Amino acid sequence: MDPLEKVRLGNTEVKVTRLGMGGAPMGGLVTDAGANIANETLKQAYEEGIRYFDTAPLYGSGKSEVFFGEFLSTLDRDSFTLSSKVGRLLDRTDTPSEDPIYRNPPEVKVRFDYSRDGVLRSIEESLTRLNLDRIDVALIHDPDDHYEEAIDTAFPTLADLRSQGVIGAIGSGMNQWEMLADFARNADFDCFLLAGRYTLLDYSALSEFLPICEENSISVILGGPYNSGILASDLGKNVTYFYETAPQYVIEKAKAIKSICDDFNIPLKAAALQFGLLHPAVAATIPGARHPTEVSENVEMASLNIPSELWKELKSKSLLPEEAPTDDR
Repeated sequence: MDPLEKVRLGNTEVKVTRLGMGGAPMGGLVTDAGANIANETLKQAYEEGIRYFDTAPLYGSGKSEVFFGEFLSTLDRDSFTLSSKVGRLLDRTDTPSEDPIYRNPPEVKVRFDYSRDGVLRSIEESLTRLNLDRIDVALIHDPDDHYEEAIDTAFPTLADLRSQGVIGAIGSGMNQWEMLADFARNADFDCFLLAGRYTLLDYSALSEFLPICEENSISVILGGPYNSGILASDLGKNVTYFYETAPQYVIEKAKAIKSICDDFNIPLKAAALQFGLLHPAVAATIPGARHPTEVSENVEMASLNIPSELWKELKSKSLLPEEAPTDDR
């Protein structure tokens, strides 16, 4: 598999490398790396050949966008693809929002806003934090409790910007696939970012969501390919799954998958990263990274040649569904 191959998002002219870089860790997800390490990590990603970067106002209440901008603004703007998100605004305040996930966020209060003015303001403020003149892909972020606003207001606003050429592709980013499937049926989206729902441990998006996307030429970008850490760990202590302590049955399944990977001398991390990319609806996967070495390892894991027999063995042991695509394209 060539993780640095560039593919189109939907029917647009926007191209992404199949391996991208997720921006949540840059916002201080779980641990705060700091500006210097963030810059070195982004530089390493670019030097490795990664040309797709994803961020959001939510990630560290703007910190991720600032760190991304400090590096990306030094590059030829046409040499990379950038996605960010709308749906949350950051208001300066003396009583900032408490955030149990992101470390040391700025003093802002985060609020949902999917209105036309909110979407336009969100993009403008993102561009300021990024110190860039455009965002290539705009994603409606986490509209779980705001379906009507997202489909009736946020989507038409982004569609207008797309028709004007201000944005190259539009989509939505969520941790659930069900609402994204509704979006696919009811509006002209180019791509969806789905986190954690098409992995070695959770393939709930396989039977309904991914076929709908394929039928409608909507590209899927996979976030959280390691399910927040368990598939990138040694499965010892403090294993996390969807940012919480992993249940024992999940750990046991991960160990069973790892055992088969070990039989083929393939790291669990490589299988986790490549599995999602084997589905024809999936354009890219965007694991995060907190350090340059993690970027290099992601590229290495995505580049390994995984024998088809490994996938067959996982299916024979009922550790993967038989219908999951596992042929390298």
